[in-house]
Amino acid sequence: QPFLSQPEREGMFHRGPGLNLTSGQYTAPVAGYYAFSTTLHIGHRQPRRKRPGCRGSRLRVLICVQSCCQHNSHLESVSRLESSGDLFTISVTGTLYLQAGQHASVFVDNTAGSPLTVQSGSDFSAVLLGV
Repeated sequence: QPFLSQPEREGMFHRGPGLNLTSGQYTAPVAGYYAFSTTLHIGHRQPRRKRPGCRGSRLRVLICVQSCCQHNSHLESVSRLESSGDLFTISVTGTLYLQAGQHASVFVDNTAGSPLTVQSGSDFSAVLLGV
């Protein structure tokens, strides 16, 4: 299949009609099983002092169907934010079933209370495996 959309900036590409770069969602053109993958490079700063009773900070990255992150409708990875370093990488990979017209997108759940920034070089992909 030819590349149907032009990249927004040099070094980026997407193939097929399902990815909307404005909304950040992948919409399934046909019903089927899709392999999803995201790798996020996250920049973070630790707060100067920890909140009392804080058991540690964690970061969840999810790929959810229809923005609904419920059991059997999402993929998830959890990572503990360490105090050392300002940059780390977290990945999520797996298979989800989507009906035609349903969308999937990436969510970040930050319990750290410190600002996070998704860095360039992060990616999100979806591949139709079969119907």
